Amino acid sequence: MNSTAKVIRPAIAPGTRVLAVSDIHGNLPFFRGVLKKARFSPKDVLVLVGDLFEKGEESLKLLRFLMELEKTHTIYPLCGNCDHLDLLFLEGRAGIDEGLWPVFRTWDRRSLMLQMGEELGLYPQGPEDLPQLRQAILEQMPQEVAYLRSMAHILEAGQYIFVHGGIDREEDMESLPAYGCMKNDNFVGQGRQFCHWVVVGHWPVTLYRTDIPVARPWIKADQHIVSIDGGCVLKVDGQLNALIIPDVTAEEMDYVAYDGLPVVVAREEQPASRNPLNIRWSDSVVEVLEEREDVCWCRHVSTGRNMWILRDYLYVRDSDGLLHCEDSTDYELPVRAGDRLALVAQCSRGYLVKKDGVTGWYRGEIFPPR
Repeated sequence: MNSTAKVIRPAIAPGTRVLAVSDIHGNLPFFRGVLKKARFSPKDVLVLVGDLFEKGEESLKLLRFLMELEKTHTIYPLCGNCDHLDLLFLEGRAGIDEGLWPVFRTWDRRSLMLQMGEELGLYPQGPEDLPQLRQAILEQMPQEVAYLRSMAHILEAGQYIFVHGGIDREEDMESLPAYGCMKNDNFVGQGRQFCHWVVVGHWPVTLYRTDIPVARPWIKADQHIVSIDGGCVLKVDGQLNALIIPDVTAEEMDYVAYDGLPVVVAREEQPASRNPLNIRWSDSVVEVLEEREDVCWCRHVSTGRNMWILRDYLYVRDSDGLLHCEDSTDYELPVRAGDRLALVAQCSRGYLVKKDGVTGWYRGEIFPPR
């Protein structure tokens, strides 16, 4: 496997609509849903900006769906860090099975390689069983393997560069380390500025915000970066975004998103709350101060802020033995009567909802949409 980036520069004609989708993570229903909302057609170009597979229950079905879809549509799949693990496994370097087994075991049925094994009647119980799985996949699923191995790391077209994690520079990208292009945490926060628009996934957009949880694409005009990972599969309120670029020679952009959540309608107006807090996975240690049936009054350890957190969002992390919470907020959304809201959860404290890709609480009454 090459250690430097594979860069492709397809000829995309001016005026051709390009859709960019990242971090599907094996969620085929969300992928179908966002393509339908975007009205994806054979006239369009679809760029898949990495992490197509792993962590989702239908990674193998998604792979087969893409293989069939590319017979009638123009699709460019790029490799993400999760996809890279599958390629490392298929390559079979010495000692790789011992390193990958804990990852595959954690993902279990959400691992593409183990889904392939299940179809082949193989159920590995430890790293010693992985060579047999690898051999069976290579011998009996050559088309699927070829698809995985065909993925590039970077796509450049017109004024846009698409890459899963990020890049250090726009020149001589073929010499960039491949893994650094696939995994580049906090890319927007590094302060880099580009001439092209650099479209990335990998780092869920909400991780950049300490105030409110936002899942919609983040267009950073001052840096020429667009971050589009909406937290699909990873978060209860996550969504799959499709960035829509009407012309790669221009700078116009739009998006659609799909989250699969039920929709309700607000009956009352609600102003936005002030000084909200967005607790993210990277800083999520909490202490319970008061327990109720479905929520707990908790203190966020690093900020000292108290807020109600859904009981179902609390868990003990194996790595440190501390109590953590899923991404949580005390933000109350600005809502007008008649607004359509995506319902994330309902509890004694109100409704956790989404509006325009932003998650927050609604304290008013709701009714089903007509």
